[in-house]
Amino acid sequence: MKSFSIIRAEAEDLESILQLQYLAYRSEALLLGDEDIPPLRQTLAEVQQEFARGVILKLVDPTGRIIGSIRAQKQEDSVYIGKLMVHPAYQRQGLGSRLLQEIERTVVGRRYELFTSSRSMRNLLLYEKAGYKSFKEQQAGESLTLVFLQKYVTDFAR
Repeated sequence: MKSFSIIRAEAEDLESILQLQYLAYRSEALLLGDEDIPPLRQTLAEVQQEFARGVILKLVDPTGRIIGSIRAQKQEDSVYIGKLMVHPAYQRQGLGSRLLQEIERTVVGRRYELFTSSRSMRNLLLYEKAGYKSFKEQQAGESLTLVFLQKYVTDFAR
């Protein structure tokens, strides 16, 4: 298997990460039948704000090209995870799981929370395999129901 690295993103990576986001979330938009989903409308300024408030990791291939990313922000003992993405050409290779594991190691909390669309069966399976449990659903539009998942960590000192 090729050697991929997961490291903290730098400010100069944010534009590339946003372009990857636009590419990676197209499949979600197709699944939902809605091209106007928030990840496809996000601006560079908004990503820069997320970078200033939390942690963004990047997954790079052996040439240094960014092929994946994940974000997290800690509030008290909870860590809110978002924008887990892998370039479409590299999906289904366990890289999303590696990104999720790494953000949990990097941003330590007692509780982790994330959400995805109720139609995103691959995402739901990935999160459930990682130990996340659904705790609520929220209608976010005519065709969009969000499923919120959480995971509690009993060994806080890990």
